[in-house]
Amino acid sequence: MNGRSYRLPTDAITVICLDGWDPAYLEHSLAAEELPAIARCVAEGFHGQAVSAMPSFTNPNNFSLVTGVPPAGHGVSGNTYLDRATGQTVMVTGDAELRAPTILAALANAGVPVAIVTAKDKLRRALAKGLPIGAHGIAVSAERAAEARLETHGIADLPGLVGAPVPEQYSAELSLFVLDAGLALLRAGRARFLYLSLSDYVQHRHAPEAPEAREFLRAADQRIGALMAEGALVAATADHGMTDMAQPDGSPHIVFIGDVLEAHFGIEAARVICPIADPFVRHHGALGGFVRVYLAEGGPTPEAVIACLQQVPGIHLAITGAQACALYDLVPEMEGDVAVFGARGVALGARASEHDLSQLAGERLRSHGGLFERAVPFLLSRPLDPAWQAAHPVPHNYDIFDAALNGTQAP
Repeated sequence: MNGRSYRLPTDAITVICLDGWDPAYLEHSLAAEELPAIARCVAEGFHGQAVSAMPSFTNPNNFSLVTGVPPAGHGVSGNTYLDRATGQTVMVTGDAELRAPTILAALANAGVPVAIVTAKDKLRRALAKGLPIGAHGIAVSAERAAEARLETHGIADLPGLVGAPVPEQYSAELSLFVLDAGLALLRAGRARFLYLSLSDYVQHRHAPEAPEAREFLRAADQRIGALMAEGALVAATADHGMTDMAQPDGSPHIVFIGDVLEAHFGIEAARVICPIADPFVRHHGALGGFVRVYLAEGGPTPEAVIACLQQVPGIHLAITGAQACALYDLVPEMEGDVAVFGARGVALGARASEHDLSQLAGERLRSHGGLFERAVPFLLSRPLDPAWQAAHPVPHNYDIFDAALNGTQAP
């Protein structure tokens, strides 16, 4: 599958995408001895760090996890991109852009009962591409759990199975419902391989030491422990980390790239796309650590724009789109003329007039997308084979399926 071979599982496996779980969250709560299940993984299994795909957004990394390849291999390197042919921005909310087959579909087609449970329905629709819905394929989301139907999702009455109501979109309960649904499907014998993708709502709002974050991690740890108690191998990583992007006074620390370029080169010389933008705009206000610049015909050259941006405080790196693709395995069709990466703790936006900061509801801006949110946990409830570790000295998060299926030692 996409250049790798995978063993069929002999027992239950659960792969979890811990959306936004910067390693600092685990470090803080493990030090406080608040996560007994994850502590058991550390002691008896494997706990390390991996590198996420770029950009460090939800869509590219979830797609990388389920295909085992970077964005250049599966076709998606953003939540939003500019269609150069039409001049329109396109939000990735389905499977149209995903051009690589998934490991999940391959497992289901090989006869392994597979269940996909996502927090966000946009991911459910994409990750289910090629999945044979039915006896070997279930794909549901917490966001729209009430809409699950046997013929379209592989199961009906998901809230009834879980024993909980449909959670609010912006809540910690959205992620906990995903874990509870996975556990219910496992206990009901409906799945032997589960992919559970959470929401980063808590991490966008709360730092690792905040009581709300610690409470959420404790609740998630209880569910992970329950999955392990059912005999499942649990393998977990994250799609990206999280960085505080606020000033000391709490106001967002933002560089509006569109405004900078307009002041320097004139109106309509460049168009800035924020590829972090997605339907969950309250998480981040469409502000993150990475933006793309598209230049008008007859306007400034990429070199001129890069020279301008290199002088702007808060910019970590500005390079051509081709260089970004070569360095970070991005998708050329989605890339701009110039790729811009923010400094640590600095968010990038288009124009100030294009961002509604009231979406942050007075909270400190915590976001991701750049080079400083690539470190993510890499956790398994069973030991990794030393040969697998030697072959992956610095694993990517999209090595998690390979680790779970090919790299774990027998229980």
